[in-house]
Amino acid sequence: MPIVTVLPEGERVVAKPGETILECLYAAGYSYRIGCRRGGCGICKVDLRSGEVSYNRAVADTVLPPEEVAAGTCLTCRAVPEGDVVIELRDESLRLTNAMLRKLRLASY
Repeated sequence: MPIVTVLPEGERVVAKPGETILECLYAAGYSYRIGCRRGGCGICKVDLRSGEVSYNRAVADTVLPPEEVAAGTCLTCRAVPEGDVVIELRDESLRLTNAMLRKLRLASY
């Protein structure tokens, strides 16, 4: 199964087959800036530093123009890793989801 490494933190998450980058990060308890989750807004764009992704549904050129794809931009709500990938967030950091924070609090009691 593909491993998604997130820079600048260096966190590594395993992606299930067919799972998008956004889905695997959320399943592991991480979040970051997102919008529609349908490929229509482009808020979840990151820089693909290594590896390859495919898109499980069509993505409009107005959201992810070919020149951005060529430059390594990736739309995480639609991008499915084709093997190990390294992505870099833009001007933000990963954070734990509220559900994960609750689990951690309960585990510490």
